[in-house]
Amino acid sequence: MVAAVVWLPVGESLWLNAMDPWWTSTMVETCGAHLPDYRPIAIEQMPRHAVRAALTSEDQKFFTHDGFDWDAIEKAWSAYGKKTGHPLRGGSTISQQVSRNAFLWQGRNWVRKGLEAWFTVWLELLVPKDRILEVYLNVAEMGPCTFGIEAAAHHWYGRPASELEPVESASIIAMLPAPDRRTPKSPVVTKHAAWILANRYQPPVALGSP
Repeated sequence: MVAAVVWLPVGESLWLNAMDPWWTSTMVETCGAHLPDYRPIAIEQMPRHAVRAALTSEDQKFFTHDGFDWDAIEKAWSAYGKKTGHPLRGGSTISQQVSRNAFLWQGRNWVRKGLEAWFTVWLELLVPKDRILEVYLNVAEMGPCTFGIEAAAHHWYGRPASELEPVESASIIAMLPAPDRRTPKSPVVTKHAAWILANRYQPPVALGSP
């Protein structure tokens, strides 16, 4: 068991460099016996405004941190300390979300969080940043049993991600982290999408299509 905990993240991370996940535990948990709508595409096929929307909303320090946003973690821990008995929330980077969504399972117990941190260390060591971001935009749930920006574009707008307008990309990202309870027209989503468009983060490297 110890050997598995030590070496499994290494193998999984190296495998992720070469292949897209066939499925994830989150897909199984969410969809049950139903097939998920999952259509992985290369980051070059994603519109740049979708990539920027994800970075703006989810992790603006993505290209400068080592997998963990220590300031966000400190704030989340501080909030947890003020609400005794409440689960620890917030502070997850895109790298941590990929570790959870691609390799592990959902939930807020300490075992899962510990494994998530361990997988994130190896993910950051062995997988390039642009690949981590690509996997995130392919496996994140963005609608009911709908995973990734390509599937979400078809589900919500009836066309591929490459044809999304900036406000549509922002609306899809703004549904996180509750895509099963929200739609692009939900008031909270509309408000957050407007914030994303007004504060669009410019990544330091060229990613995605124009």
